[in-house]
Amino acid sequence: MSEGLGEQVLGVSARAAEVAIKLGEMTAPLSRDEARVEADRCYFCYDAPCVDACPTGIDIPGFIGKIRTGNLRGSAVTILESNIFGGSCARVCPTEILCEEACVREAQEGKPVTIGSLQRFATDHLMATGEQPFARAPLTGKRVAVVGAGPAGLACAHRLATLGHDVLVYEARPKPGGLNEYGIAAYKVVDDFAQREVAFILGIGGIAIEYGTPLGPDLTLDKLRQEFDAVFVAIGLADPNALGVPGEGAAHVMDALGFIELLRQNPVEAAVLAKGHVVVIGGGNTAIDAATQVKLLGAETVTLAYRRGPEQIGATKVEQDWAQTHGVGIRHFLAPVAVEAHAVICAKTTVSGAKLVLTEERVSLPADLVLKAVGQSFLPEPLTAGTAPDLGGKRIGVGDDYQTSLPGVFAGGDCVSAGEDLTVQAVAHGRDAAMAIDRFLKA
Repeated sequence: MSEGLGEQVLGVSARAAEVAIKLGEMTAPLSRDEARVEADRCYFCYDAPCVDACPTGIDIPGFIGKIRTGNLRGSAVTILESNIFGGSCARVCPTEILCEEACVREAQEGKPVTIGSLQRFATDHLMATGEQPFARAPLTGKRVAVVGAGPAGLACAHRLATLGHDVLVYEARPKPGGLNEYGIAAYKVVDDFAQREVAFILGIGGIAIEYGTPLGPDLTLDKLRQEFDAVFVAIGLADPNALGVPGEGAAHVMDALGFIELLRQNPVEAAVLAKGHVVVIGGGNTAIDAATQVKLLGAETVTLAYRRGPEQIGATKVEQDWAQTHGVGIRHFLAPVAVEAHAVICAKTTVSGAKLVLTEERVSLPADLVLKAVGQSFLPEPLTAGTAPDLGGKRIGVGDDYQTSLPGVFAGGDCVSAGEDLTVQAVAHGRDAAMAIDRFLKA
């Protein structure tokens, strides 16, 4: 290596390290003593409301009780039996509006048991041991294709593998993990945790992944139905919504998820964009993630513009507080109407009944970078290269057993019409679909 090239490489490495230090981690893990103290706060309710509030139905009193007695392995297994992505869900789930909001202590004291942090404590302990607590049932000789290596697809694959089936996962991207790898804020999932968790899941055996193989003309459902005994489709939402305003196609405008992905995969390049004035358009957790990260990376100002009021914003209060603590300004009742070279022009809005009304009053927000975080839509084209299932609404329609209108083809996660677009919900879909596929294969 030449001296000049070596200096360049060292410079890039130093900048990447600087980016990682700036981002840090959103929530520090509990120490052993802290975990025991927090576990002691649990009432171990019979018919615990926190369990009902968890989309994967984790036995929360059960796993907390095992932490209390020092049985950390047993605690982790209790979690992972219900949610194989328990480690990442402990980091990224909005527990404050799910299990923790339902906690009896929240109702009594306004201070719930921090279930998410205890879940992380237990699952991190198990993963650190390198042990694989799950084993495969006797092989059935059945083969299942899974399309998509995100939480829904891999949760389905893992459960199928435990039941003795062989699984081949087709993934369009070069890495597995879905949004856990490409769409979650870097400060929520540090130390390459998304890939370490996938490696743990694949450690059971019986699951192979082919990368760079998207569903489409070269990989149709017709072909998969011919070659496999069943198919599970978990292709997520691949079409970012547009603002639909003049100037949206300018070079300084990009999707917020695209920025987060760039930061996760090429932090140095992403850090170069984080300068001057930044406007993030949207009100969900993705908008908060993008806004907070770009501010931490050094942007002079970051403004999140949301078209409705604080009561309607999708981001949780915890997420909003996190962003504002780190210097993000949140402006309500502003809807973009045009993007200019160095500004976003917004109309002030009001709400009449349930209808959003744009007034004639305009506000100019300075913007050297504009990040769009206005949701994603299902892209049906990959399914239409062959025989396609019926679409329910704007996504794939499924029955109670996650089976589509095509016999033997199941679907789950964000690409189906049921449930919320949450990681934990996708995991529940994948797990439950696997059980339905198992019943289908045994019929």
